[in-house]
Amino acid sequence: MSQNVVVIGGGPAGIEASRRLRDLGYTPILVEKQPVLGGHLARWDRLFPDGVEARTVLGPMLQDLDGIKYFTDTEISSINRLKDTWVVMLSNGLSAQVRAILLTTGFDLFKAEKKEEYGYGIYERVITNADLEDWFKAGAAPQFDHVHTIGFVHCVGSRDEKAGNRQCSKVCCVTAVKQACEFKEKYPDVTVYCFYMDLRMFGRKFEDLYLKAQKDYGIRFVRGRVSEVSEDLDGHLFVKAEDTLFGKPMKIKMDLLVLMAGMAPAAGTSDLARMTNISVGDDGFFVPSSIVDAPCSSSREGIFFAGTATGPKTIPETLSEAAAAAMAIDRYLKTPAKR
Repeated sequence: MSQNVVVIGGGPAGIEASRRLRDLGYTPILVEKQPVLGGHLARWDRLFPDGVEARTVLGPMLQDLDGIKYFTDTEISSINRLKDTWVVMLSNGLSAQVRAILLTTGFDLFKAEKKEEYGYGIYERVITNADLEDWFKAGAAPQFDHVHTIGFVHCVGSRDEKAGNRQCSKVCCVTAVKQACEFKEKYPDVTVYCFYMDLRMFGRKFEDLYLKAQKDYGIRFVRGRVSEVSEDLDGHLFVKAEDTLFGKPMKIKMDLLVLMAGMAPAAGTSDLARMTNISVGDDGFFVPSSIVDAPCSSSREGIFFAGTATGPKTIPETLSEAAAAAMAIDRYLKTPAKR
């Protein structure tokens, strides 16, 4: 009889790790608090840098769940240590006693309304990257048919002491460039601005996408933070910023402003940390035993991590770490339990 492994979080990391664990001969118990599996990937339309449709990545994963016990709309009620095992109680009344738990709890988007100066939740034409992706996926948004000028604000809730997060969210720059190009494809005559602190296009082909945005789409990149957003009686936005390369202030009339909300720890991270007695960092994400050579291991025996539970990552990094976590759990479970 195969051993059970509890996997908490049904996004890409949790699904991929569960599939890998199943293929290694274990029975994963995948627990997701949302009504559907897929996490943020289920909401996204296209992925950087090539514009691959998210559904072509997630779809095959969701069709390959045989041998995996999964529960949606389910939360973790408690986790307790019992000798050499963990007892996990679920909100649906079921429980599991296992030697290994994998935390793939993912992330939440930073709540953009906390940056009051940008007007999210106040002005109808200020939206987030996730809101825009919803529109791309739906394929229609009549309220944007008369957009002439659009701006993208990078680092909303990232690299920001006032927001409580000094860290870079890693994917916001390339997501902004991807979305800016996609918007230009739909509306070639629209003028697009990207307001950035530093462009961190670190991945393969990311720089190519940035150059394409400039050369092929004419997207205007402005190095400087947006300081204030206001609205006139007609619903047009006025965006104030400073171009730090030219050392001059700017005030631009816009029809739409997109805030690139960064990654924040998933709700419930601190509760799970308390239940398992593991650590979270100053940034609120789980802390692995070593970022360099043990990113999937925790300080507690039998508790493992994968994906953005430990900080911002791209989809390829998340899937690779899910596979690595499955292998780490396999090695652990093949080691005799300490009595």
